[in-house]
Amino acid sequence: MTAPPDRILPGVALMIAFCVLAPLLDVCAKLASATIPVGQITFARFLVQAILMLPVVVLMGTDWRMGRRMAGLVLLRAIFLILSTYSFVAAITVMPIADALAIAFVEPFILLLLGRLLFGDEVGPRRIAASLVGFGGALMVIQPSLAAFGPVALWPLGTAVFFAFYMLVTRQMSRGMHPVTMQLHTALAGVLVMLPVLAVGEAAAIPTLDPVWPEGFAWLLLFGVGFWASASHICMTYALKFAPSATLAPLHYLEIVAAVGLGYLVFGDFPNPLTWAGIGVISASGLYIIYRERLSSRLPATPAPAP
Repeated sequence: MTAPPDRILPGVALMIAFCVLAPLLDVCAKLASATIPVGQITFARFLVQAILMLPVVVLMGTDWRMGRRMAGLVLLRAIFLILSTYSFVAAITVMPIADALAIAFVEPFILLLLGRLLFGDEVGPRRIAASLVGFGGALMVIQPSLAAFGPVALWPLGTAVFFAFYMLVTRQMSRGMHPVTMQLHTALAGVLVMLPVLAVGEAAAIPTLDPVWPEGFAWLLLFGVGFWASASHICMTYALKFAPSATLAPLHYLEIVAAVGLGYLVFGDFPNPLTWAGIGVISASGLYIIYRERLSSRLPATPAPAP
């Protein structure tokens, strides 16, 4: 049997939908942070996502079962996603969404380095150079943000590092679990991890982890964090089902465009010229790495030497 042909157009449309919907999560989180602690917003993402994904998995009839190794990977994946989410929400409480997202977009460069160190992936000098240029672009965004907002401008780097580890764990799990089931299990694991963390935060009166009772519109914002996280990641999951990742990866940078637009419309934030230059450098470097990855995937494997 031959594999079905890629359906490029639906895949591209769904990837664009992801890029538009994902920043709505950030908008809800930033608005909620005015009255809700960062840890509680992070918890809401996992709780709402678990509630929303449960009926989806049941209707799809996917296999829930997993072995001990896969359960450990699910837990590890959830922890990295918690840390990544917390870092980003902590950043956007005070700085523009587009600035934080631009800094977090150094994740592909970190992923490239980790792939080389942990899995022995081949990384040529051109991709190393592109990564260094990309980090330079991140510094162009960090420098004015650091001056304006202080050390909080470094939180998006934490997002990039933790999300890179999250992607590596996902890479290990991708062949052993359906992606939709993976999202449900990760959300459930995130809830189980965050509950004791919030309990400790309340007992120790840690401001960012001490939960409060939401009032009025804050309930809708917390629901929006989980809803838009679920909706956007479902779009990405099915985009990858319809079209090759090499085709979709460059479109991911449209998320910065959506973040700039929403940040301006909702908060009146607009990147300054140096930040725009940094965004351009990061995007160009990332696109070049994607281009080199695509070229490498087309090259025939080098045959092993004869014994």
